[in-house]
This record gives sequence, C-alpha cells and structure tokens, in this order.
Amino acid sequence: MGRIKTKLIKRVSKSLVARYGERFKENFEENKKVVAELTRIPSKKLRNNVTGYVTRLTQDREEL
Repeated sequence: MGRIKTKLIKRVSKSLVARYGERFKENFEENKKVVAELTRIPSKKLRNNVTGYVTRLTQDREEL
C-alpha cells in the first residue's frame, strides 16, 4: 500500500495542474522548482508532498 495524501495536498496539487499544467514535467526535481515559484508553502515536507502528487498527476496525464 502507498501513502495516503490529505485533502489539502490533493486540492492544492489539482488546482496547480489545472492552472499551470503546461509548466509541469514528469521530473520531480524540475516540478519542485516550479511549485516553489508558484506557491508560498513554508514547510519543505509539505512542498515535497504537493510536488510528488503534481508529478504523479502529470505522469497520469501523459499516459492518456
């Protein structure tokens, strides 16, 4: 079983992908820089969780 993402992480990630979807790639490190530019998330752990879910959403989008 994987780790469960909270509603906050899913909501923020989905809104970022909806608004700025063309800026995100399938690479976590590149997405981490983009998320840092677009948001003001004070916690590194929370930012990485959001970035991980954004990366997963972009990978799923590419498979379709």
